[in-house]
Amino acid sequence: MSESRARQRPLLPLWAAVIAAALSAFLMNLAYPESAIWVLAFPAVALVLVSLIGRRAGGALLVGLVYGIVLFGFLVSFTARYLGPVPWAALSVVEGGLTAVALILTALAYRWMPRAFPGTAGRLLALPIVVAALWVGREVFVGSWPYGGFPWARIGMSQAQSPLAPLTSWIGVGGLGFLMVLLVAMLIEIVRLRAWKKPLRLLVPAALVIVLFFTPLFPTTDAGTMRIAAVQGNGPTGYFDQREPFSVIDAQTEATAPLYGEDVDLLVWPEGSLDTDPFQNETLARRMTLITTRIGAPLLANAATGRNERYFNTSMLWTDAGGATQLHDKRHPVPFGEYVPDRAFYNALAPDLIGLIQREYTPGENPPIVDVDGVAVGLAICFDVIYDDVITEGINAGAQVLVFQTNNADFRGTDENLQQLAFARMRAIETGRSVVNISTVGRSQIIAPDGVTVTSLDEDEAGAMLEDVELRTGVTAGVLLGPGLQQLLVWGGLAALVLAWWRARRRGALES
Repeated sequence: MSESRARQRPLLPLWAAVIAAALSAFLMNLAYPESAIWVLAFPAVALVLVSLIGRRAGGALLVGLVYGIVLFGFLVSFTARYLGPVPWAALSVVEGGLTAVALILTALAYRWMPRAFPGTAGRLLALPIVVAALWVGREVFVGSWPYGGFPWARIGMSQAQSPLAPLTSWIGVGGLGFLMVLLVAMLIEIVRLRAWKKPLRLLVPAALVIVLFFTPLFPTTDAGTMRIAAVQGNGPTGYFDQREPFSVIDAQTEATAPLYGEDVDLLVWPEGSLDTDPFQNETLARRMTLITTRIGAPLLANAATGRNERYFNTSMLWTDAGGATQLHDKRHPVPFGEYVPDRAFYNALAPDLIGLIQREYTPGENPPIVDVDGVAVGLAICFDVIYDDVITEGINAGAQVLVFQTNNADFRGTDENLQQLAFARMRAIETGRSVVNISTVGRSQIIAPDGVTVTSLDEDEAGAMLEDVELRTGVTAGVLLGPGLQQLLVWGGLAALVLAWWRARRRGALES
């Protein structure tokens, strides 16, 4: 009994655990761009897990709060670029609080699993599996609630520049995160049990390391090329930018002009590339028609549009016939950026900030795909790139290439664009598709299906990219199985935790 109790003591005193949690968050932030030191994600996970071992719910909540608030405080500091510290602090505290609540389950797993499954297999395999599954469950929870969630800090997305990225083509971003945490949790138990003294016990983690670092990309099928031009106009597209009428399309048009006379299959402009709704502004519509006629290709543009007394963030395929019949509306408008949920409540708290958001965007329902002369082009508008459902729907609808349109003007000089580019690169690898990621102000890139950058435009400069972009067909295992695997991990982890609680109570009753 004394040995069982000893196992339940925290590995670190609470003051040291809080410091370790803060250090963990700092290291985890460095794993993401701009630093992109991907290997630091592993010691970051180790520090937060060690801080939770042996903790009761209250201590785990404190450790989780420090980890979550510090992590999001670093990671989303770009939100303070124009609006000041209030939105940044609010987002960091909310996301950090949700992270802390979910991490209590991890602390409970470390308390219950060794008592429920005390053998070597339980400690070296079952416990790490449950801990890793609960990590994925926490990411799903934070990424889906409230108001649609904010899946910005998924650990798998930190690996865009690492040799682990190809794993996403087999098991998705969530699956990669599971294996990363599983390896770390196994190594922690190896150290705690001094399992290195029996080399056979190291076979599973050794095999996992081989899988992590040497898995090739899931193959997709070559389907030719499409000559795509993507234009970064560097116009006044920020929320507080001073602008004259038609100044945005003027900037886009000027940057497009060098492409006239080139062979182009599709011209792509970024999110916010039009000053107003072309379906309501005949002058703007005529200018778009002229551009498509001169370039000899349809124009994929984006603007705020109004239909049936509702507003949408809309991408449209404009043709030389003078209009667009293929539309895609942004699926996940950003709360407190593109609409205000529970407006009356939040307006009472911060009327000056809430008053800045006058337009309420409606979530889109049309498919994230357009057809360009028989080639299916998958779409994601700005932050929709981080939502699995948008990407999966496009691939399942037959997308042979992905186009991500974004407007980063409100985050100039921050890490936001680099983080978003990393997510775009992970989507290329996960889906086995080329990605055209085009921003209003940069940085823009065309990315090959293996994640290699084909060409790019620097920040804060106008320019155009023109490339024969690889087309691919076939659905990767990551797209096909990834969502189901993620759900299995979420509910399997919770079920295993409940089972551990029941077995631990039963064993305790029998021992007493």
